[in-house]
Amino acid sequence: MITDEEFLRIATYMKQRYGIDLHQKKVIINGRLENRIRKDGFPTFTAFMDAVERDKSGRLEKTLVNLLTTNHTYFMREFEHFEYFKSVVLPWAKTKAAAQKDLRVWCGAASSGEEPYMIAMVMADFFGLEKNQWDKKLLATDLSTKVLQEALAGVYEEEQLKNLPDTWKRHFFKSVGGGRYRVTEELKREVIFRQFNLMDPFPFKKKMHTVFLRNVMIYFDEKTKRELVQKVYDILEPGGYFFIGTTETLDRSSTAFQIIQPSIFRKREGNG
Repeated sequence: MITDEEFLRIATYMKQRYGIDLHQKKVIINGRLENRIRKDGFPTFTAFMDAVERDKSGRLEKTLVNLLTTNHTYFMREFEHFEYFKSVVLPWAKTKAAAQKDLRVWCGAASSGEEPYMIAMVMADFFGLEKNQWDKKLLATDLSTKVLQEALAGVYEEEQLKNLPDTWKRHFFKSVGGGRYRVTEELKREVIFRQFNLMDPFPFKKKMHTVFLRNVMIYFDEKTKRELVQKVYDILEPGGYFFIGTTETLDRSSTAFQIIQPSIFRKREGNG
């Protein structure tokens, strides 16, 4: 069983390095790490954390992060966002980027791939026959390398696809037997998956038209959240859109974003 001191050490480590606040999550930290630590031959949580901090390869730190970050997602989650994206955001972005035909969308909590593939399907639908004239590759990042591997594989159980429209199932997925389906290569090519820590400086050379950062800020304290929201604001094109989870909130007094709906925000058109 984890001691208070060990719990505090792990919670502080995750907060300092990744902005993830687990100070109220002792039971979760113990539950997710205990078996793995024992299996890997570490007598205590302290011995494990000592090894994490000594490990120059970063492999143990990666294990720690993969175990402690929650990645629960599914196709069609909060579908009203995708409807708004297709009916309002994409027509605006298409006009805005008409000269360069370069559409820039970032999904900052890619998890096991359902959300970025959903965004890519909506974009394919929207552009239709014009799709090959546009550079519209979607950047999808996550902290966890484990879920990114699942996203890259793009294989899902039939049950996971049950809420998708039949036309999307037929067009974007191929049966691989055993009740499992793989995302088509054509759709996969539309998404670039990368490992990224949201606490790091954003490396983008060009500004984004839309950022999806849904159901991730629940792990951050208010200060970290405010700083992250400001970073998102700064890398958006004027008029660009920002989506967060429907159960999440932004402190309206500390953000320059216009509120379109409780979970949809927009950068003012006049801001560069």
